[in-house]
Amino acid sequence: MELSVAALTAVRLAFTNCAYCNPEDHAAAGLRAGEEYVEVLGHVYTLKGAPDVARGTLALSNMQRNFLRVEQDQVVRVTPVRMPRDETLYLDAMDIGIALLRRGGGGSEVSIDCRELTADLCQAFGGQILECGMNLAFKFRGENVRLVVNSVTHMPQVSGEAQAEASKAASPIIDRLKGGAGGMLAKSTSMQFSKMDASPLRLTGQATRKSASKMIDTNFEKLGIGGLNKEFGDIFRRAFVSRILPPEVVRKLGIKHVRGLMLYGPPGCGKTLIARQISKVLQGGENAREPKIVSGPEVLSKFVGQAEENVRQLFAEAEAEQAEAGDDSELHVIIFDEIDAICRQRGTKRDGTGVGDSVVNQLLAKIDGVNSLNNVLLIGMTNRLDMIDNALLRPGRFEVQMEIGLPSEEGRMQILNIHTKNMRETGALGEDVDLAALARDTKNFSGAEIEGLVRSAVSFATNRHVNAEDLSKLMDADRIVVSGNDFDAALDEVHPAFGVQAHEELKSLYRNGVIPFSDASRHVENTLQALADQSLHSPRTPLLSVLLSGEKGCGKTAVMAKMAAESGFNFTKVVTADSMLGYSENQKCSQIAAIFEDAYKSPISLIVFDDIERLIDYVPIGPRFSNLVLQALLVLINKPPPREDRKLMVLGTTSVPHLLQDLGLVQVFNVELAMPLLDTSEAVEEVIRFLVDQSRADQGEDLRISDNELQAIARDCKKPIAVKKLLVVLEMARQGNEEITVSRFQECLMSIGYSG
Repeated sequence: MELSVAALTAVRLAFTNCAYCNPEDHAAAGLRAGEEYVEVLGHVYTLKGAPDVARGTLALSNMQRNFLRVEQDQVVRVTPVRMPRDETLYLDAMDIGIALLRRGGGGSEVSIDCRELTADLCQAFGGQILECGMNLAFKFRGENVRLVVNSVTHMPQVSGEAQAEASKAASPIIDRLKGGAGGMLAKSTSMQFSKMDASPLRLTGQATRKSASKMIDTNFEKLGIGGLNKEFGDIFRRAFVSRILPPEVVRKLGIKHVRGLMLYGPPGCGKTLIARQISKVLQGGENAREPKIVSGPEVLSKFVGQAEENVRQLFAEAEAEQAEAGDDSELHVIIFDEIDAICRQRGTKRDGTGVGDSVVNQLLAKIDGVNSLNNVLLIGMTNRLDMIDNALLRPGRFEVQMEIGLPSEEGRMQILNIHTKNMRETGALGEDVDLAALARDTKNFSGAEIEGLVRSAVSFATNRHVNAEDLSKLMDADRIVVSGNDFDAALDEVHPAFGVQAHEELKSLYRNGVIPFSDASRHVENTLQALADQSLHSPRTPLLSVLLSGEKGCGKTAVMAKMAAESGFNFTKVVTADSMLGYSENQKCSQIAAIFEDAYKSPISLIVFDDIERLIDYVPIGPRFSNLVLQALLVLINKPPPREDRKLMVLGTTSVPHLLQDLGLVQVFNVELAMPLLDTSEAVEEVIRFLVDQSRADQGEDLRISDNELQAIARDCKKPIAVKKLLVVLEMARQGNEEITVSRFQECLMSIGYSG
């Protein structure tokens, strides 16, 4: 039927959101109970009869006429619509703007309980079709309010017969509603309210805010983040959970939201990735507030005062929204990458401009100044937490400092799963690839280094399919498979920055092997290995230090290097004097302190100081030594790791323990072991027989010596001799001779100054 648009005959009808016509027109349209939905200009309304409405007219409120864009006396076509009663049309959640309907605005503040308002709206408008952009007038507890539907979410899809029945009743209007334009209000529909203007309105009992609540249900492994479950749990608990609570609950508890989160740790462990994915999650949704991402150096400017202005601009939107919406303001996230560039300790920059100090002061004033903001969350990222100004790290500012460290074995497994997901799904990952074994073999790999490992393995696999004659073509490109051998080759190519020292470098320190020539030497090796096992496995030994002493060439370094290469420490670093040649005292102290800091980043670490007297520049004449380096070693060797889940073993070697005794350096070690010399003929014979057997196995009997000559040589070594010196003498004796004799060996002994 066609009706002429008219105004409502009573103000109370405006609060029902229904369209009205004369009962005779209602009956003439053939509408019965339950079939009172009509289409008007492509939109669905509930049509009711009212005796005081003139025949041939359709009474609409002013808000309804504005929504339909019609004027009074305009003729519109009204068509009955059969609405399917299936769950796909019911609304699960709504986002609604709210404002007071007052002439002239102003007046005293009105408090509205959002839970009660939701219940009243579901009772009053239940069963009606509500569409996005629709304006509603409602009387709540004596106050007239205006509501605007911003967005809607439907119930989950049904299946089976109910879905088939719903499909039969489908129409263009219903399809549009189900597509997100609107739906039917149910008693269970949840509502999220936000103020639309500066009305003196305070919302209480509010449902969770969208920006914060998005973080709780996010599966970050699907976003490409692995190995950081604990860190994310702590971030949510400290930074986001309080923002989900209704404002009145926060006021009741008397707490303030966390305003700052500082992520720090080694490069490549996921700090920037975390911030990037948090940004993606918070950007999701039509009304979400997009985070601001700024690099620290971008804030700086060559113009006076411009850097401080740049900081103020970052907070301008948050200030405006808090002034307008108060506690209902949405969360504003500002992400600072490389924040140490602008927030260094005040007074440390000597550029004469004072810009760095002014930027820090401006940031402090905005975060927690007199007019501090409660609707901001700052996320800072840095590799150098020690450089950040201490005032920024106190509670109320960047109070949550989260270390994003190297992933555990479980975390490495997650990261490997993420980076090999496409290969597994497309069949490009070989069946012989054991990801669990790779997770065990990648100790101290960061997330970025694991990604690099996978890329390296793929490069080996693709290289097999390169046509050497035509590099632009691939041979059997569809059959590229990354095998276990490719990952083995990648492990030899990609090494962790904070991991075990290169195996080849350690192996070069005991290239001739370690010869157990006596009970005393075997005791040293076994004791050292037992102490390493204790450091690796004992929960009550966070710090263990061992000093291995002995004369020059007795095999200290070889025993130490063999233990370091085979014990399984996550982080191994051998510090030698030649690695610090030309360093000043201050540079040496900084380098040693940095090595300890790197060690603390790993769960179980080993630091070896080889020839410790050379590191402190010790000379017995005087005596002379570097007191700064000595004091650094005295402090750091005796300092337990700063975290309970970190363990450290320190191993030192020295040839002059009696001279270092007075310096107090020997006393800082928990255990002192002495490496013996070859002091018996049996020990010398054991070493020579070992070398002969090794020569036969590796070089085809290159070392020749008869048993009688061997025993005679062993008897001639009446004075203790270092194993390294014995090896030198044997090599001298074998040069140009088919077989080593006693006379030749004695001649070589005399040539190196050995007598007895």
